[in-house]
Amino acid sequence: MTHGGMLTWSVFSLRLKHVFTIARGSRSVVPTVIVQFSRDGLTGYGEASPISRYGETVETVGGFLERIGPELPGDPTDIGAVMALLDRMSPGDSAAKAAVDIALHDWNGKRTGTPLWKSLGLKPGGKGSTSITIGIDTPEAVERKVTEATGFRALKIKAGVRLERDIVRSVRKMSRQPLRVDANEGWKSREEALDAIRWMEAEGVELVEQPLQAGNLRDVSWLRERVSVPLFADEDFGREADLEKLEGIYDGVNIKLMKSTGIREAVSAARRAKKMGFRVMLGCMIESSVGTSAAAQISPLADVIDLDGSLLIDNDPFDGRVRPDGTILLGNEPGIGVRGDLA
Repeated sequence: MTHGGMLTWSVFSLRLKHVFTIARGSRSVVPTVIVQFSRDGLTGYGEASPISRYGETVETVGGFLERIGPELPGDPTDIGAVMALLDRMSPGDSAAKAAVDIALHDWNGKRTGTPLWKSLGLKPGGKGSTSITIGIDTPEAVERKVTEATGFRALKIKAGVRLERDIVRSVRKMSRQPLRVDANEGWKSREEALDAIRWMEAEGVELVEQPLQAGNLRDVSWLRERVSVPLFADEDFGREADLEKLEGIYDGVNIKLMKSTGIREAVSAARRAKKMGFRVMLGCMIESSVGTSAAAQISPLADVIDLDGSLLIDNDPFDGRVRPDGTILLGNEPGIGVRGDLA
C-alpha cells in the first residue's frame, strides 16, 4: 500500500481585473491557498478559495492543513479513504478539503499519465464554454465590460442591490447574448424577488440563482410557482446531502468544488442531482486556473457552466483548461491539466 507524501501550501493574492461587487460587498484582491502534494518526483496542485460566508478564511484553511500535514495521512491513491478521514476530522473546512482532493486527483493523474476527465469515465460532449460575470457597476462600466465579453456565449450579472434593472438595460443595449442572473441572497422579500424576476423574464433572462436568503425554502417554493424562469440554488446548496431538502423547490443546483469538498463529491452530487430531476450548474469562486481547471474536468456532467473565476483576475500563476475566450479544452494533459507554479 502506498502511504505518505508531503503537503505544502502557500497563500497567493489574486488581483481582479475589475472591482468585483455582489450583494454582500466588493473586492479588488482575493486571497487563495495553493496546495501541493508531492511524492515520487511528482507534484499535484490543489486550491482552496475560502469564503467567509461559509465560515472559512485563509487562516482557517492553513490551520486545517497544519492538522493534516505535512505528511498526508493514508494512501494517496485511495482518495475516497483520505477524504473520509478528513470529514471525520472536521464537519466543515470544505474549501481546505477541496484543495487536498484536487491535489490528490492531479497527482494521481500524473502518476498514471491520464487526464482527470478520462479517469472519471467522462466524455467531453463537444466544445464547452463558460459564461462570464459582469459585476455590479455603473451603466458606463457595465457597457465596457460587455464590450470586453463579446466573444462569450453567455453573460452573468449580479443582482440584489436595486441596480439590476439598470445593469440589465445596459447589457441589453449592447448585447443579445444569453443572460443569467445571480442575486446572492440579495432580494429581501419574496414580493421583491417576484417583481424583479418577472421584469427580467421580459428581457430574456434564462435563469436566476439564489433569489432569497438561504434557508428560506418556503418562500422560494412560493416564488417558483409564480415565475417561468428556472431557479437555481447556490448558497442553499453546499454538499450532496443538501439535495434532499431542495427537491421540488429549486429547478437546479450550483455545484462548486469549494463547497462540495472537491472533485470526488462534486461528481457524485452531479450524478445524483440529475437522477432527481435537477439541472446541474458547475460554478466556482474567484480562483486561479488550478481551481477552475479541476472543475472543468467534470464539465461534461453540467447543463450550465460558470467557471470564469480565473478569467476575472490579471495575475493567474497557472495556465489551465478554461481559455481566455471562455472555451473549455479538455485535452490529454494528465491530471487537472494545468501548467505553471508560484515561483
